[in-house]
Amino acid sequence: MTTLSEETSTDSGLPDEPRKRRHWRDLRSRIPARPLAGHLTMPAGARPYAAPLALYGVAKLTGFGVFAWLLESAGEYRKKNPRFGGGAHWWDVLGSWDGWWYLQVAEKGYDPRPLERLDPGGMFSVKQNSVAYFPLYPALIRSVSEITGLGLFGAGLLVSVLASFVAAAGVYAVISLLAGARAGTIAAGLWAVVPGAGAEWAVYSESLFVAIATWCCYCVMKRQWVAAGLLAFAAGLNRPTSAALIGAVGLAALWTLARRESRREHGVAGPLYAMFAAPLGLLTYITWVGVSMGDLTAYFTLQKEGWAHYFDFGHYTYDVLRNTAVGKHDYAFAFTVPDLIGVQLVLALPFLIALMLRKRPPLVLVAYTLAGIVSVLGTQQMFGNTARYLLPCFPLLLAPAAAMSRLRLPSLIVFFTTAALASGWYAHYVMFELGIP
Repeated sequence: MTTLSEETSTDSGLPDEPRKRRHWRDLRSRIPARPLAGHLTMPAGARPYAAPLALYGVAKLTGFGVFAWLLESAGEYRKKNPRFGGGAHWWDVLGSWDGWWYLQVAEKGYDPRPLERLDPGGMFSVKQNSVAYFPLYPALIRSVSEITGLGLFGAGLLVSVLASFVAAAGVYAVISLLAGARAGTIAAGLWAVVPGAGAEWAVYSESLFVAIATWCCYCVMKRQWVAAGLLAFAAGLNRPTSAALIGAVGLAALWTLARRESRREHGVAGPLYAMFAAPLGLLTYITWVGVSMGDLTAYFTLQKEGWAHYFDFGHYTYDVLRNTAVGKHDYAFAFTVPDLIGVQLVLALPFLIALMLRKRPPLVLVAYTLAGIVSVLGTQQMFGNTARYLLPCFPLLLAPAAAMSRLRLPSLIVFFTTAALASGWYAHYVMFELGIP
């Protein structure tokens, strides 16, 4: 494993950039930026993020518009229960399913009663409870609602949208360190159009989690251990899948401590702090659930018997792949179109992983990505949501973004225009209308 300095590319452009073009770029960089109206200028630290955030916002807004048009054209949401993908308006679907649970927590808090057993014979053997949904996101919804005066639904969307831009900036920051600013910008745009991106602008916690995860990984890469530990702690209060991020931070810290030269350079206190602080958020919440419900394993029992989500070492994923290969759907939570997209993603994963490893990214990115993939493919859950569950694995964008950075601007415009329009269907409509997000 090489050091960060050896792995990191500069933002000065492509290696084969013509000398004349470099000369003019260097010349332009010496010209002071023109002040905006009222003598306002963009802060120097924010300027690199303007292009990636603009690309992300335009691509996302385009796909979102197509999604709204498709929902209105089909009109199926009007026939559904508002809790389960329906509502009076098309945007109501963004607060259904898991969104309904988050809004319940934001409004009423938790009610951690002892597990309530259901009648035998059904798929679920215990009654569902809101403690399955971690507290950070609904707490932010409640806080934003009280500060702004927005309703909880509007506050939830606002938190998700703002967090999605923070996440896109984090994707840019990490990828640009490794492959240059152009690749980082493209990666931010790709994150707007990947399958599963429909959850980014909905009352779901994915955007907030990826915002935390990207900047946590960035802090580890920059050896800002205290910040990395605090961000991993926060991630543990947001989603159970934070275990992959927590493990990656701990492994990177341990690797730093194990080498004499890195101990001299970065010290011992910072990595140790990150190792011990990272898991505290996750452990604290799961312990609180267990104590409050009178069973220390209550959270895991609730996930398994109340939602049928549990780690099964990949048996469910194998069952889905085996069935879809012969055109059958003889498995739990079968949804034809979302499942086919999920199968394509699973088949693409070995290729994407190999390309990512070929770029020799830092240990924290490798550990985080591989652990995240194992947790997704090794767990029984709704297979049609594989795209959403893989959304946090942003380091998989490294190799595609680096390769696309060699394309000229017209080719990139064609790609992102096509992908943004299509994402309104495969990343949004398929998730919320053809499946259960």
